[in-house]
Amino acid sequence: MAKKQRRDFAVRLMEHLVVPTFVLDETGHVLIWNKSCERLTGVQASEVVGTKLHWKGLYLEPRPCLADLVLRNASSEIDKLYAVDCSSDPDRGILSAENWCYLPIAGGARYLAFDAGPIHDEDGKLIAVVETLRDITVQKEAQDKLEILARQDSLTGIPNRRLFDEYLEGEWRIAASTQHPLSLLMLDIDDFKIYNDTLGHLAGDNCLRTIAALLTEETRRDRDVCARYGGEEFAVILPQTNLIGAIAVANRISRSVDAAKILNPGLGQDRWLTLSIGVATSGIDCGPQSTTEMIAAADAALYAAKEAGRACVRWPVELSPASHGQSFRQIDDLSTS
Repeated sequence: MAKKQRRDFAVRLMEHLVVPTFVLDETGHVLIWNKSCERLTGVQASEVVGTKLHWKGLYLEPRPCLADLVLRNASSEIDKLYAVDCSSDPDRGILSAENWCYLPIAGGARYLAFDAGPIHDEDGKLIAVVETLRDITVQKEAQDKLEILARQDSLTGIPNRRLFDEYLEGEWRIAASTQHPLSLLMLDIDDFKIYNDTLGHLAGDNCLRTIAALLTEETRRDRDVCARYGGEEFAVILPQTNLIGAIAVANRISRSVDAAKILNPGLGQDRWLTLSIGVATSGIDCGPQSTTEMIAAADAALYAAKEAGRACVRWPVELSPASHGQSFRQIDDLSTS
C-alpha cells in the first residue's frame, strides 16, 4: 500500500472511530474532528477543521484543551484546568484528565474523560496530537452519590463521623489562618439506653432522627455543621463563633429539645428526653491547639455536664498556669445567654 493510501486509510479510520476523537497538527490547528466528536459536541467538522476553535465544542470561553498541553509540553498546567489529573505517563507526553464541561452546542453539563498523546514521524519529530473524549457523566454522578453516602449517616441523613472529621480539620485551618474563633459542641442524649430499652429500637431510631432534625433547624448558618458522632452522641461545628455565641446556640438547642417534649417513660411519668452539652472554643487563651485537643475539651465538658446531673451545658474555664486540672461552668452562670 502506497504511503498516501496508508495516510488516507488512517484518516478515514480515525474519522469513523466510535470514540469521539480530534487531531491537532504541530501548530495547534484541527486536522480531524471525527463523526463521534460531532455527535457528542454538536459541532460539525466543517466548523473547526483548519482552525484552533476546537475548544468551542467543550467550553463557553477560549481555553486550552488537553491536546494543547501536549503540544506545549505543559503537563504542569493540568491541575489548573482540570478537576482530576489521571496522567500515568506524562514524561512521554501522554496525558489524561477529567473535567466537567458545558457543551455549548449540544447543551448541558457533561463530565468527560480526556486522553491525549503525541504522534511522531519516523525521525521522532512531533507532527500531531490526538485527543479522545469519553462521556462518563453517569459514572461520575453515581460516584458522587456513593461518596455522599459514605460521609452521611444512613439513619439520620446528617454528616457522619468521617465527614465531621473532614469539616473540623478544614474549619480549623481556616480559623487558624484568619484568626477567627471556632467552636464545637458535643451533645449526648441523656438516658437514651433507658429510652431504647423501654420503647424499643424502632422508637430509638425515630428519636435519633428527631434530635438530628432539631439540631439542623437550630444551627442556621450555612457553614454550621451538625453530625452524628456515634450512637446517641452528636456534634456541632460552629465556625466564626466565640464562646458566648456557642453557649447561646447550645442553650437554643436545649430549649428546642425541651419544647419537643419527647417522653422517656423508662424514667417515670412525665419525664422528658434531655441533652447534655459540652462546649469548646479555639482562639482563646489556653484554648485547644489542635482539632484533637478541641474534641477532647468538648468531650470533657460533656462529661462534666453528665456528672453534674445531666440536662445542662458546660464548658471549660481555664485556670491559672499554677493550677492543675480543669473546672467547668454551667450555662446558668452566664447571664448573657
